[in-house]
Amino acid sequence: MNNVLYGGLLALQFLTRLPIPVACPWTPDTRRWAIRAYPLVGLLIGGLLALAALLLEYAHTPTPISALILLSVWVGVTGGLHLDGVMDLADALGSNQPLKRRWEIMKDPQIGSFGMLALLFLLAWKGVLLWALLQYHAPLWWLMIVPALGRWAGVALLILTPCAHSRGLAWSWQQSLGRRDVGLALLPLLPLAMPWPLAPLWLLGVVCWVTLARLALLRLFNGINGDMVGATIEGGELWLLILMWSWWQFVTVSPPGI
Repeated sequence: MNNVLYGGLLALQFLTRLPIPVACPWTPDTRRWAIRAYPLVGLLIGGLLALAALLLEYAHTPTPISALILLSVWVGVTGGLHLDGVMDLADALGSNQPLKRRWEIMKDPQIGSFGMLALLFLLAWKGVLLWALLQYHAPLWWLMIVPALGRWAGVALLILTPCAHSRGLAWSWQQSLGRRDVGLALLPLLPLAMPWPLAPLWLLGVVCWVTLARLALLRLFNGINGDMVGATIEGGELWLLILMWSWWQFVTVSPPGI
């Protein structure tokens, strides 16, 4: 039971900026439970976003301002943890260099033009999609689903894809994990399919995303590192927002325009 509790706290400490003044042991068992708790932490982040959206709606905040506030809360709660991975990956891919040089660029702490452009467009797309979904008055459960399934995407990639090098944080996590942890991480989210019948559809979309990301990263880098896991989480969240916008835009009846 202590390992479960410490693992959950470790996941909170790692994935959010919420103050958790507890020294959690870094052991194989706590790491395993921390990874299993990733989607639950995503659910918590989504719950905070949904609560913020309710308060903004109650205050009759204009939709564009609400979208910007929600995006700010999203980045603030997570500390922009995974955005660094997006920028590093963008710089490496944009360099059009051989494999060895791409890995050197991934390790470079400086951010290049491709990284800045990737950050700009990622946040811009997220903000506009938040705006559109708020404008459509979509049920706020989608705000809870996106961060939860996005973090499950990172778990799936981490467990199912070999690391390119036998060092680093991602490799350290992998030593404590097995394939069954992919399913165990998803297990707490399965009850969401009952009140939210579209949840399996979004899960299928995330599975497709992880599959494509895995194939691309193996081909381009011969494996993954921690930055790529973070980029997969961010990309998974954006992909889910696009799918949800497409659903309310093209499937539901006449959503209002922006």
